[in-house]
Amino acid sequence: MSSIDTEMRKPSLDMAVKQRIAVKQIISPRHGESWTHTRQGDPRGFIETTALKELWIHTGSACNLSCPFCLEGSHPGDTRIPLLTLDEVKPFIHEAVELGVQQLSFTGGEPFVNRDFVNILDFASQHLPCFVLTNGTQALLGRAKQLAPLSNNPHPISFRISLDYPDQSKHDEGRGEGSFAESLRGIKLLREQGFKVSIARQMTPGENEQAVNESFYSIFQENGISERLAFTVFPDFGLPGTDDGSPEVTENCMLKYPTAQSRDDFMCSHTRMLVKRGDQIRVFACTLVDDDPDYDLGASLAESLKPRIMLRHHRCFACYSFGASCSAP
Repeated sequence: MSSIDTEMRKPSLDMAVKQRIAVKQIISPRHGESWTHTRQGDPRGFIETTALKELWIHTGSACNLSCPFCLEGSHPGDTRIPLLTLDEVKPFIHEAVELGVQQLSFTGGEPFVNRDFVNILDFASQHLPCFVLTNGTQALLGRAKQLAPLSNNPHPISFRISLDYPDQSKHDEGRGEGSFAESLRGIKLLREQGFKVSIARQMTPGENEQAVNESFYSIFQENGISERLAFTVFPDFGLPGTDDGSPEVTENCMLKYPTAQSRDDFMCSHTRMLVKRGDQIRVFACTLVDDDPDYDLGASLAESLKPRIMLRHHRCFACYSFGASCSAP
């Protein structure tokens, strides 16, 4: 597999469709050379963190749905990442405030599967603005009465709901029958409660982005949602613990192609994520690399800001090539 050092910024999606690479070549104990150099021996691209702006909090990998494409590999009862509790996350929220973090963001699994999540979100939004990724289905709908009072908390809470395609049958094929309609109910409910909502959708090769968005807007209108909600479009990130054989990001690529500003847009330049491993909370480099223990950066936010983040994970290439970000639009 060759390293990327060719004319770029709009690589084809076909570049990510390569042979699988054995997991043992990705997940270590860390091997110094593979961490700092590509498989061809080129110095690996990296990011250095200057300030922590956003803290992601992984609530646990359990989910009420079982989507075959899930980048977390989540499903009902999944325990790859154990469920987080309020008592465990409190010290990190206090540290985040001390470090000047601007937003607390939550992902799963499905956060609302975690029975302590509304309590976590209530506590978090007393301190900082919050952002929640959710599928918007029954797990959320069942917590509607608990959730409503949080709209009056000192800091705003916004949500991003997953609607993969503007096609009910195609969406339900991956997420389960009826999930499209439930997610639309979730969007409408959250807007009625006064929360800001945006949409996460899947990228389709060769798509007309504006036409896709307009198709969604028509569906929203038909379901009593008048706003032209913002979208975040995601490529296929692959399953945890696998590598799709994407080209590797070299140091030369990072110096030659991205601007200083676009390097700052990489999530690992300004975000971290809390991940529960066993009975400990660890700080990982970003939301997309929790399947690789080499991105475990320590037990505190301050400690996690020191290491240089090497762009070794195959999802790093997705960020490089598509500008992928899990943050709010």
